[in-house]
Amino acid sequence: MSCESDTAAVLRAAGQRVTPQRILILGCVRHAGGHVTAAQILDEVRRSFPYIDASTVYRTLAAAKERRLVSEVNLGGGEDLFEWVGSDRHHHLICRVCGQVSSLEEAHLDVLTKALERATGFLADLDHIAVFGVCRQCRASQGGEGQA
Repeated sequence: MSCESDTAAVLRAAGQRVTPQRILILGCVRHAGGHVTAAQILDEVRRSFPYIDASTVYRTLAAAKERRLVSEVNLGGGEDLFEWVGSDRHHHLICRVCGQVSSLEEAHLDVLTKALERATGFLADLDHIAVFGVCRQCRASQGGEGQA
């Protein structure tokens, strides 16, 4: 199945109408291979659809985020970033010193989700989490593994 066909199927399954604009916007997010800003998405989409309005991009991203098809996160760089989630949840550890971004295993947040539900009855949606702190290398160069 092509990426466009798969994106259309995902949109339909999420109860969304399939439009050329939505396919282009979400296809751009899927093909980015990582995090992209709304402005980057708009620039890319305008290469093949020059008259698309920025509000269409923002509305499409908001609807896709609401339906948990894309994630929106701020990794500390100022702008919110979008990434295709589909069925793959993933999370990040971001070093405040060197800016390194690494992956956080899903199992760590499964433990948190279960603990929250047990303690409070609250079922958390932890689809895409960014945890800020100091990485091992920066802690070592700062003179102590125990510092945070």
